[in-house]
Amino acid sequence: MQWTKQNEQTVYENRWFSVNLADVELPDGRHLDHFLIRLRPVAVATVVNEANEVLLLWRHRFITDSWGWELAAGVVEDGEDIAAAAARELEEETGWRPGPLRHLMSVEPSNGLTDARHHVYWADTGEYVGHPVDDFESDRREWVPLKLVPDLVARGEVPAANMAAALLLLHHLRLGQDPVPQRDTS
Repeated sequence: MQWTKQNEQTVYENRWFSVNLADVELPDGRHLDHFLIRLRPVAVATVVNEANEVLLLWRHRFITDSWGWELAAGVVEDGEDIAAAAARELEEETGWRPGPLRHLMSVEPSNGLTDARHHVYWADTGEYVGHPVDDFESDRREWVPLKLVPDLVARGEVPAANMAAALLLLHHLRLGQDPVPQRDTS
């Protein structure tokens, strides 16, 4: 069952996103107005060290008034290579310059509302180059053992779905274990 966009107009825009209104035709011929958000691509990156610890940021998101672990992330600038943007964001937000980046995954975190694509990269080496330029982005930056990731996700300490998916995949790739935590059934 496919919906068909008949037309789309911009209602609001700035340098980061636009809010658009689309006329959508449903398979039965009815039409509906559907708002959508068009976003720049987002580049995400982290480092996993030899001890199988992942570099994370502990930050507050005012929109949901919640704290959680995240990977460094930001929008890709016009003409910027996505992997280069991921490396830039990691260095700006953590003070760590990654070694060669590997593509981990690309996801659409909310494809019923937005066309955002988040491109996640990781490196197995990194170099500390100094205090992060964008230290206001997080309360702290820590090396967290990958073995703790499934429990962090299960407890809601990684609230962003894209971050949880990336961390669980890294957990699986590096530790080769089932990422599903054991639940207490008592």
